[in-house]
Amino acid sequence: MLQESSIDRSGSRFSPLVVVELASDTNQETIAWLLSRIRDRQQNGGAELLVEQMGPGVDAEEKENPNMFLIGASWQRLLDGAEEIGLFKEYKDGSMRGFTCSNKHNFKDFEGDGDNFLSMAECQYIIKHELDTLRAKDETHVPGHDSAKLYPGKSIVRRLQSKGILIQIFPLHENEELKRLSFSWYKRVKLSLQPLDEIRHYYGEGLALYFGFLEYFTFALMPMALIGVPYYLFDWEDYDKYVIFAAFNLVWCTVILEFWKRCSASLAYRWGTLSRKKAFEEPRPGFHGVLGFNPVTGREEPVYPNIKRQLRVYLVSVPFVLLCLYVSLYIMMIYFLMEGWALSVHAEEPTFWTEILLFIPSIIYAVVIEIMNLIYRYAAEFLTEWENHRLESSYQNHLVLKVLVFNFFNCFASLFYIAFVMQDMALLRQSLATLLITSQILNQFMEAFLPYWLQRRRNKKITRKIQKRNTLDEKQLPVIEQVRLEADMSTYLGTFDDYLELFLLFGYVSLFSCVYPLAAVLVVLNNITEVYSDAFKMCSVFKRPFSDPAANIGVWQLAFEAMSVIAVVTNCSLIGMSPQVKAYFQGSDQQLIFWTVAVEHALLAVKFILTFLIPDVPKHIQIQLARLEYESLEALKKRKMLETSELNKAEK
Repeated sequence: MLQESSIDRSGSRFSPLVVVELASDTNQETIAWLLSRIRDRQQNGGAELLVEQMGPGVDAEEKENPNMFLIGASWQRLLDGAEEIGLFKEYKDGSMRGFTCSNKHNFKDFEGDGDNFLSMAECQYIIKHELDTLRAKDETHVPGHDSAKLYPGKSIVRRLQSKGILIQIFPLHENEELKRLSFSWYKRVKLSLQPLDEIRHYYGEGLALYFGFLEYFTFALMPMALIGVPYYLFDWEDYDKYVIFAAFNLVWCTVILEFWKRCSASLAYRWGTLSRKKAFEEPRPGFHGVLGFNPVTGREEPVYPNIKRQLRVYLVSVPFVLLCLYVSLYIMMIYFLMEGWALSVHAEEPTFWTEILLFIPSIIYAVVIEIMNLIYRYAAEFLTEWENHRLESSYQNHLVLKVLVFNFFNCFASLFYIAFVMQDMALLRQSLATLLITSQILNQFMEAFLPYWLQRRRNKKITRKIQKRNTLDEKQLPVIEQVRLEADMSTYLGTFDDYLELFLLFGYVSLFSCVYPLAAVLVVLNNITEVYSDAFKMCSVFKRPFSDPAANIGVWQLAFEAMSVIAVVTNCSLIGMSPQVKAYFQGSDQQLIFWTVAVEHALLAVKFILTFLIPDVPKHIQIQLARLEYESLEALKKRKMLETSELNKAEK
């Protein structure tokens, strides 16, 4: 925990874990009401948490927001919260079980009062859960803000966020633990695995699974890279001999995803999220509608007709996506015109400069692709928000679908056109190499150089603060200074962009790397630098995100599997177009097409059979889960029998 403690109004000493920042012009009546609801006992509808208002910052001349509050909780309250959210912890027999206060001493690391039983990330997640489930009772509006309407059962935090009263909620870093994690993670160059358990302990399962997948993907690329280097060196000018590499691609892209599911299940079981029940999803803060009745919860909440949402999706969003795809196609055609012009100039008078000119259209096109992806991302977020999805999961699924469709078309349409319409393998190799290298250079600039520059600026700010702190009371400033600095740090927006980048890299490797064998090598190098740059950003640039108790990589698993299906079709088509295969079907294009389609369908059938034959969860974990389910059912039977016997005694 944080070394410095704070004192609640009631006199309870606590370690601040979470910061709540309200707008600087928030009405005092609103602040008093919110703090009373946070402090109030659970029986009265409160969160029963400890709160202290922040004092003034170090620099008296700075305009600092006075409405910043430190949130914490007693250890017993945190243990009760762990039971409420269904937190899984390691039992003394080595299995992972749902924590209960009545059985707390049977858990492995529970000693004494359990002061170190929960990690700081788990404590912060519990506090966030309690704040999110803080609900209005009989209030019709937020006191001091007549426009912020309330009704019984409405989430108070979500209403304050949607009205701009609550600016941000973020968990605090723990400096000593962060230093240890930074040193073992990225501050020293090492040939070893990432400290996934330490990452999970500090940031939670969702982020640890992303870095686990990044590491797994990098190692899975090693066979492709090792085969690709000699293939590149000894077969560079012979584009016809890519059949073996394409066949290896077919097996590789299927097998690695199936084994990742097993690896993911093992990690999720070890971290206690595999069998953890998903929390009931509340409406998003931005969701709006007419006040109605929710038949599931029995509470009043906004209701928005599904037909209106569907009309917005199919009459506005879908046409907009199609329009964007048309624009992307039009720009692709301009690229081919530029490519043709560069080839004609080089053919007329071949020189060193015309050799360089041949790469210019591809470089420009790669930069344009990145710009278009960025612009489209903002448009997709705006449209998905406008569609007014009730749940965050629904919002994310629609956003992912929009972004994936456009990014896939924008990044790969030109390669498909060159491969299957122009059938120019030399141009395909050049275009793939240029697109891949240019996109990686741009990504490294955005993800490595830019964060480093931001951190340098932040270090200068810290230095100025420390110089001014020397004349003030050292006992009161560390936490205040830490909160003020972290409040100004960038907010981590989740793993969406990180998974999207890996998805596109997986596409470059699985679809067309047989014509450019060094693609896997470049992606491996990119992933190694990605680990260090992402680790640096998480530890030094971003605010600490709340833990996400994820059991897998979610919808991205489906996205990668869809890409692997497309890879089977693409590589089979490339094999069918190779001169070696065409030589067996001289003068019979129909037979060639028939056998290519037949082999492709057979491989897809084998792929789906493998999906069923290779269990997603390893056998020993299946046994553990089945045993826990059996024990819980037996315990439930005994409890019912005991209640029945006590009831019979009472009746006698």
